Formats: sequence, structure tokens, C-alpha cells
Amino acid sequence: MRKVILMAAALAANSVLAADDVTVNVTNTTPMARVNEMVEVSLTEVRGKLGHDATLIVTDADGNEIPSQVTHDGKIIFQTGVPAKGKSVYHIRKGEPANYETKAKGRLFTERGDEFGWENDCVAFRIYGHGAASGYDLFNKSTDELMLDYWYASEQNQEMRNVSRQLAERGYQDLADQVYNAFCYHIDHGKGMDCYTVGPTLGCGANALVNKDGSLCMPKCYKKYEILDNGPLRFTVRLTYPAIDYQGAKIEETRVVTLDAGSQFNKVSVSYAGLSSSVNIASGVVIHKQNPTAYVMSKDNGYVGYEDLGDASVYNKKYRDELSQQMGKIYVGTVYPGKLSETSVKDMNNGIAVGHAVGTATYSEGYTYYFGTGWSKNPATGFDSLAKWEAHLSDKAKKVRNPLRIKIKK
Repeated sequence: MRKVILMAAALAANSVLAADDVTVNVTNTTPMARVNEMVEVSLTEVRGKLGHDATLIVTDADGNEIPSQVTHDGKIIFQTGVPAKGKSVYHIRKGEPANYETKAKGRLFTERGDEFGWENDCVAFRIYGHGAASGYDLFNKSTDELMLDYWYASEQNQEMRNVSRQLAERGYQDLADQVYNAFCYHIDHGKGMDCYTVGPTLGCGANALVNKDGSLCMPKCYKKYEILDNGPLRFTVRLTYPAIDYQGAKIEETRVVTLDAGSQFNKVSVSYAGLSSSVNIASGVVIHKQNPTAYVMSKDNGYVGYEDLGDASVYNKKYRDELSQQMGKIYVGTVYPGKLSETSVKDMNNGIAVGHAVGTATYSEGYTYYFGTGWSKNPATGFDSLAKWEAHLSDKAKKVRNPLRIKIKK
């Protein structure tokens, strides 16, 4: 009888521990509203409090389910909105998640060989596995739709390409150009376009080790990728790069790039194998010759930015002046959660660029920063001047240096 009573008591205790849900309090200590930021909660901690490992859903304070995702590194994530100096409350409980709309994803685009692209509802990017284009490339977007699949399919439309080629072969070059312009992604057909040039530069936010003379040890193209998260709210890819010789050592670089729904910025975590001591590392954006002085930077506030005018050289000369007007202004930048030793311009004249605007820090065991973009032709963002883009960079830097505070309780 005593044994039965003890067992009943143990079961009762376990039922108390296995709470119906856990409460997540999200506190914003900054004087700015935090909109669409991603909250990360330890899955192990949540399941420990719930007393089970069932599938989970997230609800707002009123009990309405909101989109969530379990990530490769053991977190459950969801987007939050927290007023300035305020707090928001969420709940995590047992449940079968709904079929959420995908707002962040990426893949290898074999349509163009080894190009790897990724995007969310705000921005889109790609990298190359060949040639001299070693930095990050971007696509401008003026829609919250995911566009890369459509753009690549349109650009590689072989039937339309054959029509254009046949017209050119018959001497109708003007008609051939017009046919190509009708489907190519270098033309804005209402939702965005590709008009940014990378070449042998850092592009819109890549990183590089700094040589002893202060120059950049330019990265190579990636050699291997592994997709770690692929939506609906977060995309993550691990990139490995070919080994290089740096200051007498053979080193190999790994980057983990993360893009969340609702964000203009990627988070990048960089690590190197083979380094035996601390070195200087820089990350930043290319300064193209078309706009050589339109950069901003702040060592203390932790950002670098640039206003890019796009590259009209892909257009037939007859249409170049007209089509260049559609490119708008492309804003790019990098943001730093850690301390910088300097912000500076590194000269590099290679025909398309005059240098890089970068932030430099000390690398020892790891390095994290953010890179992103905005487009003047996206009415949802309001980035129509370098001053507004700089204000956005400054706000982003304040947010990454003052993360939302998360507290979990039963």
C-alpha cells in the first residue's frame, strides 16, 4: 500500500512539473520599437519545463498561433514586436504547427552552374563558385514575394533566348535586344532586378583578412555549401572556402550565413582553421567608380554604408541611358556588434572599383557581423537617400549591441 501511495505521489509531482505551456517575456531596453525581430528560445530549456519532447507551437498573449521554426542549432524562433522600453508576452505549448508561409529560403541554382542564392521577403543575395566574383552579390526587390526561382527561370528561358539569337543572326539586332529585354532579370519588370556588380571585390558585405601592409587578403569563391535551415522563417547556410596561404600559414575559412524573415540584413559568423595567433579582419562594401565618395562610416557606432548607382554596362548601348534610369539607388552596408579598431577606405582600383569601405576588428577565435541592402525603388522601406540609409544602419547597430532580453518561465 505504501508503495502505491509513493507512486501516486510521484505521478502527481510529475504532472505539476509538466506545465501546459511556458511563458516567454521579451523585453526591449532601447528607446526604439523593435519590429519583426527574431526571438530565439532554447528548445532544450522549453522542453525541460514542459516535461515532454512533443512538437510545439507559439502563441501571442491572446492565444493566437504565430509562425515559428525549430532551427538546426536547437532553438525555436519566432518574430516579435516590442514597443520602445516595453515588453511583449508569448507562450509556447504542445501542438501541431500550421503550414506557415515560407519567407526565407535558398538553394543552388544549377541553371547557372554553381551560383548559390538565398532570399527573404525583403532582400535577395547570391555567391559564385567560380571566376573572380568572390564577394556577395544582390538582387534588388520591390516586393515581399520570393523571386529568385522566377528570375532564374525567366533569365534561362531557352526558347526566348533562341528567338533573340535567331533575330540577331538574321540582322535584326534591335528586335533581338527587345526580346531579350522582355525576359531578362537585368530589367525591372515591376518587382525588382539585378543591376549590382561584384567582380573581384567584397561586393555588398564580404569579409577578408588584413595583410601586414594593411591591404585586404581577398577571399576566393566558395568551394562547398551545406544548407542548415531552409525556412519558413530562417535560412542558414554553411560555406567553406579553399585553403589559402596567409602570413606563412595554410588556413581555411568557414562562414555561417543566416537570413531571417523581415530583415534587411544577413548575420555572418566567420571562423578560420590554421591560424596560430590573433589577426586583423575586415568586412565591408565595394566603392564603385560611378559614385566614389558616397560612403558613410562610424567606428564608435559600428557601421559602414554606401550608396551604389548600379551598373548599366549589361545593356545595349542604344538603350543604356534609358534603362539606367530604372536602377534607382542601391544601399549596402555592414553592421558590427563588437568593437572595431577602425573604419577606413582600402584603396583598390581594378577598373570597376576604387576601393572598399570597411570596418576592421581583431580576430581570435571567431568573428560575427551583419551585411545588408535596401533599394530606393522599394516603397515599403523608404530608403531614398544615403542619410536615411545611414540612420537605418545606426539603428541596426544599436539593436545588435542591445539585444532583446528573453526570460522563460512556467
